[in-house]
Amino acid sequence: MEATLGEQTAVGFSAGTEGPEQYLNLSTLALPSVSLRFSEPAELQKCVFADSLVTVSEGGRELGEFSVTVEFARREQPCMMLHAQSHGAIDDCPCGTAVTAYLMTDLDVLEEDHHEYVKLEGHSVDKRCHMVQCDGQMCVCVCVCVQEVTEESMSYPMSVLRGLVTEGSSLLLMRLIALRRKMPENMTFVSLDPGLHIINTSFVSLYACLGQRQLEVGGELLDVFGVERIIQSMEGSPSTWQCYFLDDGHLVTRVQVGSPVTMRLLELPSKAEKDSVIFKIPLVWEEDMQMRSKFLDRKEELKADHSSYLRQHPEIRALISDFLQLLLLRKPDDVFLFAREYFTPFASNHPADADQEAQSL
Repeated sequence: MEATLGEQTAVGFSAGTEGPEQYLNLSTLALPSVSLRFSEPAELQKCVFADSLVTVSEGGRELGEFSVTVEFARREQPCMMLHAQSHGAIDDCPCGTAVTAYLMTDLDVLEEDHHEYVKLEGHSVDKRCHMVQCDGQMCVCVCVCVQEVTEESMSYPMSVLRGLVTEGSSLLLMRLIALRRKMPENMTFVSLDPGLHIINTSFVSLYACLGQRQLEVGGELLDVFGVERIIQSMEGSPSTWQCYFLDDGHLVTRVQVGSPVTMRLLELPSKAEKDSVIFKIPLVWEEDMQMRSKFLDRKEELKADHSSYLRQHPEIRALISDFLQLLLLRKPDDVFLFAREYFTPFASNHPADADQEAQSL
């Protein structure tokens, strides 16, 4: 199903506001004495590092891993690439989430891929949401696979999605807020819920609500800065995430309120990791949109080249078919000896010059 948003989108966009418009544009959001606009390369550089946390149950049992990596990239223009992934098992059911986002330096989303899966006994649930900005529109496609595949797509004017915060951009936004340790009250943006409705998402300083807090990391008791993200819903109760950060922006804990699962930092990053902006991370090319696209293009190119060659030489199929037929009839114990004896007559008919050329290669 595909549709474009008209006047009803503008209504959904302003729903829930009282008085003047409360939505904030990421590119112009101002904090007291600071701005969220990335104007200094040094500030961007401070956000370029990797976080690696362990997912644990209420009883302390390790269930999986959670990681977030930010690095510089280029998608026809300089941008930031954020990759976050969570893999583990809950109630012995494997599950995971992966997010790859390409963001402008003002946190506008160029492209994002959000993949979730749960493997249950007898069947699996797989959901992928892909959004890409093109010609002043944000095109979003959601594909859900349970027992059958269902797809839904929507196109939004970028003017309607002013101040859009996605799963990917929210992680980078909170990292920036943690580095500055400042944020205005009631930061409210827009997001898309699973049904592709435009909803509110807000950020609240937990320091203002709960005061100073300390958490133990690697045997040390450290001051942390908390940020709470509240995601409204058109169909149910809002979901709330609480994250705590160190002064250098590293994530210490991440938890969804009401969930028995918590993501925790077990060891402090080494000084070398803090000073370096280049990280060697596991290559998960299936989750990287650019690498997957190149892989698929190269795969199709090779398939076309091989098919063309086989069409030009029909004798190849006949030769292999005859060999396999005889092999299955004879069923020799030594397949290599049988193959050598079978193909020797063909070699004797091969021109000597060609043999010499093959040996030289």
